[in-house]
Parts: sequence; structure tokens; C-alpha cells
Amino acid sequence: MRAKYVLAEVVTGLWRNVTMTIAMMITMAVSLTMLGASLLMYMQVKSLQDFFYGKVEVSIFLKLDVTDDQRAALKSDLERDPLVQQPVIYESRETAMKRFKEQFKDAPDLVNATKPDSLPESYRVKLKDPNQFNEVASRYNGKEGISEIIDQRKLLGKIFGIFNSVQNVALIVAIVQGLAALLLVANMIQIAAFSKRREVAVMKLVGASNWFIQAPFVLEAVFAGLVGAILAFAALWLSKHLFLDGSLKALQNVFPPIPESNVLLMLPVLAGIGAAINAITGWITLRFYVRV
Repeated sequence: MRAKYVLAEVVTGLWRNVTMTIAMMITMAVSLTMLGASLLMYMQVKSLQDFFYGKVEVSIFLKLDVTDDQRAALKSDLERDPLVQQPVIYESRETAMKRFKEQFKDAPDLVNATKPDSLPESYRVKLKDPNQFNEVASRYNGKEGISEIIDQRKLLGKIFGIFNSVQNVALIVAIVQGLAALLLVANMIQIAAFSKRREVAVMKLVGASNWFIQAPFVLEAVFAGLVGAILAFAALWLSKHLFLDGSLKALQNVFPPIPESNVLLMLPVLAGIGAAINAITGWITLRFYVRV
């Protein structure tokens, strides 16, 4: 009987403030969508970092006038170096040009404007510990025949820095939208409690507990949070299938697609976050601002 009464009061309260309820659901949905996008991006960037950093190489570019003796001596040093993971890969100008054409086959003007002499030969090596790049670089910098030593981690770091910036922007937007949603939750509960102040007074006179009085208000907020989470999940799922796996599918040649399991994980995560935050906000509002 009590549960039936509480549920009936929840439905009545939601319908009584239907416009504010809809506004709260939409605001919560936008906030949780941005939060979900930020979480998905974090997981994707973490996955990419683990993948690419495990394959990271150090490129040792040779001078254009490098001699056969200098090239052979450098290869011998690299093969004996305890910090270098074997095998050591040599890339000639012809091989570099072939790889360049393959990578930029969609930009024929760039390929035609690039001369084979502009792509130097190099040694590509992996380090047993990528963090020891500075030690390796200091060991080989200045050796005869070497033009430049490049740590590919720095190049990847710039790319991941851009991803992290986008993730931070999404997180900031989610926080701002979340604060707006919480203010709407608090406002809706205050209005609902004020409109039922006489009923609340009567219930307290007959000995109803605070929990029984507050439950309908808190459940209204929880319901709005759950609906917002479902809408946010739907937006993320549609974005993946209509855009990332649809019109933007070409990006998968550069970046691996977001796993379906990660998107599905967002439903319980966002539902839990939305319901918990709204419930806490509702309880705090009733406890400190609305004397029921």
C-alpha cells in the first residue's frame, strides 16, 4: 500500500510540473551525453596509447653523403647496443619513397612534388625501454653519418595531446550542463514540496516518517536522471552507428573504431551516475532547504 502511494505521488508530481520535468530531463541528457563522450574518448585514447607506444620506434636519419663504412659501423653499434631491441631495420631512400607514396596516395600533388632525394635513408629501431630515448640519443648524436634522431613518442604525444584537450572540453561542458541540471532538480523539488505543503503538514501530524514524506520527491529526481541517461545513451549509440561507423568510417583507416562493448557500458554507468546524483541532490534539497 505504501509503495503504491509513493509511486502514485511520483507520477502526480512529474505530471504536475511536466514542463520543468521535460527541461530537466533534456538538460540531464545533454550533460550525460557529454560525460559519456568524454569517458569513451578517455578509454579510446588509453587504448591507442597502449597500442602505439608498444610499437613506438626511434628513427635515426642518415646524412645524404653517408658512406658505406659509416652506415655499416652504425648498424654494428646498434646491433650490439643492450638498450636496442633487435632486429634493427634499415630503410633505404627507395623504400622510404615507396612507403611515402603508400601513406599519401590520396594526395597525388604532394607525392609528385616530393623527390626521392628529400627522403633520407634511416635506421628504425625499437628500444627495450622507450623511456631511455635520451640516453640512446646522447650515445649516437654526433656520430659520423647521422643527420637526426627522432623519438616518435614526441610526435604521438602531440596527437594524444589534441585528443586530451577535446576530452577536457567535453568534460567541462558536461560539468556545466550537470550543474544546470542539478539546479533544475533542486528547483523542481522545492516547487513540488511547496505545492504540497499542506499535505506534508497533515502527514507529519499523523506520524508519517521523514523518509515516507521525502521518498516521492527523491524518486521524481531519480526518474528524471534515468530518463536523461537513456536519452544520452541513445545519442551516443546513434552517433557511433550513424557517424563514426557511417559517414566518418574513413577515419577507421587511421584510428580504430570504438568497440560496441564500450558504448553499451555507458548505459549502466550513465544511469547510475544520473540516478545517484539526482537522488543526492533531492535529499540535500529536502534536508536543508525544504523543511518537511
